[in-house]
Amino acid sequence: MNAHHDTTAPALSRRSVLGMLGAVPVANGSGIALAGAARADETAGKSATTAAGGRIPEELRPGGKFDQYLADLAEKDAFAGTVLVRLKGRDVLSRSYGMANKEKEIPHGPDTIFTLGSVPKAMTAVAITQLAAAGKVDFHEKLGAYVDGFSDEVANTVTVHQMLTHTSGLTDYHRIEGFWKEAPTWDTVEATWNGCLEYVQLDELKFPAGYSNSAFFALGAIVAAVCDEDSYYDYIRRHVFEVAGMTSSDWFTLPEAREDPRIAHPYFKNEAGEWLDAVLEDDQLFVGTPAGGAFATAGDLARFAEAVMDDTLLGEAGWTHLATSPKTPMPQPGGTPFEAYGTVWRLMNGQRTVSKTGGSKGVSASVEWFPDSGWVAVALANYARAAETVGERLRELITAA
Repeated sequence: MNAHHDTTAPALSRRSVLGMLGAVPVANGSGIALAGAARADETAGKSATTAAGGRIPEELRPGGKFDQYLADLAEKDAFAGTVLVRLKGRDVLSRSYGMANKEKEIPHGPDTIFTLGSVPKAMTAVAITQLAAAGKVDFHEKLGAYVDGFSDEVANTVTVHQMLTHTSGLTDYHRIEGFWKEAPTWDTVEATWNGCLEYVQLDELKFPAGYSNSAFFALGAIVAAVCDEDSYYDYIRRHVFEVAGMTSSDWFTLPEAREDPRIAHPYFKNEAGEWLDAVLEDDQLFVGTPAGGAFATAGDLARFAEAVMDDTLLGEAGWTHLATSPKTPMPQPGGTPFEAYGTVWRLMNGQRTVSKTGGSKGVSASVEWFPDSGWVAVALANYARAAETVGERLRELITAA
């Protein structure tokens, strides 16, 4: 039987939420309180209106079409994790199903911490944009101007902009021969960083260019080289997590991911159909990298999205627009997708959306925000592809409203 939790948040402003360090009380019955005018709309069979002025379509309200869809997925054991839908800083729907730790029978809840897969690429892009705003990085400068150790072809050709948009020609250092023989032996943060960087520096350009983990690790190396913090990780903690109010987010190490009861274990099935715990497998990094592997709750990821949308992270609308506007067309379904800096920009049903997904063995994460309407949709799961599938359904419903 699936564990199920629902939560609701009080009507707080963005700044109030930050002031309370993101605390979200648990209550029976998800969804926000409706204003008097909204009740009249509801009675008339129309979308309800929040006190903040946004409209909640029936499909997205507690007990609505999406809520039932999610419950059905969980009943089939096709989804285990947490979903949070917010409108203009207010919770509309919060649901948690299934087990964060099957062995210890720890259920998912709103405070469960998930590994984010590639979602931290969006945070790396925010860091680069912050440093560009501070005059420490130039989007059109070459990689070799900031970090040594790359071949002349890479150092003197690849630009920051190209790396941010997956057009540099760099590939995936995880796939370079020998990486997964060495990687499990790195048992400190420093050893993991240095070991990964050495493989990134071995990467060669390949065209047509594609999605690149190497490029985003190199971007993280630029952050480490030019910032005033001790490391890339410290920079993200102070200038992204702390500023956005992401109080449960961090770069947890593999031992912490295995032992901390707050952290969901990723699960995958073997050929016999048995669930296996991915963090107990040998092919695991000791700590995540600028290309992926940070941890967060659904609430923290929603706060990240809101902090990008309202310019909290990037200071003013010009820098936010620069980072999240469309750059390069993408061959992806769902609206009209373009690469932005570390995210995907879409125009769907007349609405702009900005999203980032992440996934690997037993890892699935999706965050999407809608600048024209103020919606934020977060799905985090410990089954592969589960969150991405839910995120796609939420995008369809939100943009159709």
